[in-house]
Amino acid sequence: MSSTTFQLAARPFAMTLAGAGGTALVVIDMQRDFVEPGGFGASLGNDVSLLHAAIEPIADLLAAWRSRGWPIVHTRECHRPDLSDCPDAKLGRGDPSLRIGESGPMGRLLIAGEPGADIIPALYPQPGEWVIDKPGKGMFWATGLHERLQAAGITHLVFTGVTTEVCVQTSMREANDRGYDSVIVEDATESYFPAYKRAAIEMITAQGAIVGWSTDSATLLRALPG
Repeated sequence: MSSTTFQLAARPFAMTLAGAGGTALVVIDMQRDFVEPGGFGASLGNDVSLLHAAIEPIADLLAAWRSRGWPIVHTRECHRPDLSDCPDAKLGRGDPSLRIGESGPMGRLLIAGEPGADIIPALYPQPGEWVIDKPGKGMFWATGLHERLQAAGITHLVFTGVTTEVCVQTSMREANDRGYDSVIVEDATESYFPAYKRAAIEMITAQGAIVGWSTDSATLLRALPG
């Protein structure tokens, strides 16, 4: 565990985060398949432009973490080409012609190695940053991430990415169950449904930060040490 800490103004009350590499920045699923036209998100009838507001705040946080040499975790929701890691309950949702594994303008939808499953260029991982391919909504299931975080001495997580109410919230709940203190950065996360984003953040921070805290990117950047 880091021997240094810093304070962050947050909802529902201020929180303490670990400095000196004890707090990881987590960027959830900023993939072409969710953010760009022609991907899986658009195939479901969503307006992908609604997610673009999160890109600049995430980029600012990435720059801050990189300048300090602090840990960064990127996730990608994707599956093996043979779909052996995709549960039937997940595979069978939606229009049969647009389901996971079907062909789209950026390759097979949500399949590892296909162009659409990769992270958008504006937020692309740099060497040394962790890239976690996850078959579920949450980032811990079937990924071994918990063990890696523990081995690295990471105790606190800063969540960004998409979508707020699905993969981000699921990952925060998983993190809470595993003992991490987490904060979601409100302007660095987005949803195809603004009302769902607002509701998810309220659920996360309710009842004394029952899942975690929330803040905004400007407040977080001001709070970072050195």
